[in-house]
Amino acid sequence: MASSTSHVISDLPKEVADPRFVWSRVEVVKTLAGLVIVAALIGLATKLGNDPQLGSPAALSLLIGVSLGIIFERGRFCFFCIFRDAIENGVTTGLVSILVALLTGAVGYSLVFALFLPVPNGEYLPPAAHIGPISWALVAGAAAFGFGMVLSGACIAGHLYRIGQGSLRAIPSLIGVMAGFALALLGWNDIYLSQIQQAPVVWLPDHLGYNGSLIVTLAAIALLFLVTLRFTKKQDRNYSSLENPFTFSAIVFSLFRKRWSPALTGALVGLIGTVAYLRIEPLGVTRQIGTTTRTLLDSQSLLPETLNGLDALAGCIGIVSETITNNGWIILGIVLASFAAALAGGRFKVEPLSIKGSISGLLGGVLLGWAAPSVCCSPESRHSRLLAGFSDQLCLPPCLQV
Repeated sequence: MASSTSHVISDLPKEVADPRFVWSRVEVVKTLAGLVIVAALIGLATKLGNDPQLGSPAALSLLIGVSLGIIFERGRFCFFCIFRDAIENGVTTGLVSILVALLTGAVGYSLVFALFLPVPNGEYLPPAAHIGPISWALVAGAAAFGFGMVLSGACIAGHLYRIGQGSLRAIPSLIGVMAGFALALLGWNDIYLSQIQQAPVVWLPDHLGYNGSLIVTLAAIALLFLVTLRFTKKQDRNYSSLENPFTFSAIVFSLFRKRWSPALTGALVGLIGTVAYLRIEPLGVTRQIGTTTRTLLDSQSLLPETLNGLDALAGCIGIVSETITNNGWIILGIVLASFAAALAGGRFKVEPLSIKGSISGLLGGVLLGWAAPSVCCSPESRHSRLLAGFSDQLCLPPCLQV
């Protein structure tokens, strides 16, 4: 039976109420506070939309960030965590969210590509899509990114939403990301001219058309689904179904506390990535970080006038600017919305910061930042590269076994 200091959110009598549905008054207040934060962010987006200089792109970017922050936090959409669970524990449930995101994104991006470029003829590529050259720089960057995730404990997007959960380790990791970005920018022209400039750019629609490339992509994803099911050793109890999921108490519990299903999480990520590319620019989480780093280096006259081949990566690399970019609003939305979701669901907890964790986070962040320009760490990058006939993410899982 619930104590006098608890509030029971349940359709059942208190004597038989599921203990998971029993929230204390403090927890109810935290949930309401989380909802207020989300409402405030929506209000800020409305204000941005009415601003003549920022307008709808900034407003939509913030709303995309809010959506991603909630989805990442509620669905635990973190590449490192998902691969670690699969490799170390044989729990492959989280991999479903990645595969569904790729599937949804592949279909969505095929439609967007067809709108931008109705007939692929080998002469042009869809505007702003991250269909990068296949080179050793890509392999090296993907490997460095994988090692960076291992050392720091998450990918860049993972660190952003984990800040909202109270992870102090994410702070030195993101500082390391900026340092890594600085190293990458300082040496970029040499890498580009020696390894990337003459590397081939392969895009399947140029050879198979949109229908053929989509069929090949979906077949590859289906094969990965079968492999995932084959190597499943344990079931994740966080995804266990409720006995009666349609009662008010079960719905509230599912919204705020129970981890969202991997299929739903992946589908939403893929859908949001498609909308972002269609309405603003390719979805990424590093453009604002790159912009800030590049602006700091430029103010000290440390960068060359031109970074060859890099400025076209809209979702990943920023230009010199002292203002908040659309990508900056996405990042702000991710951090604050993940905090709101964690607070509302009782998952916010300040993670103590140790010296060892700070050092490994910083070093891992440097690798993440250094690799980011090469692999362009964004969901859109993975979608368009999968359509291109390859994915840099294939280089990441071996690194996670270290």
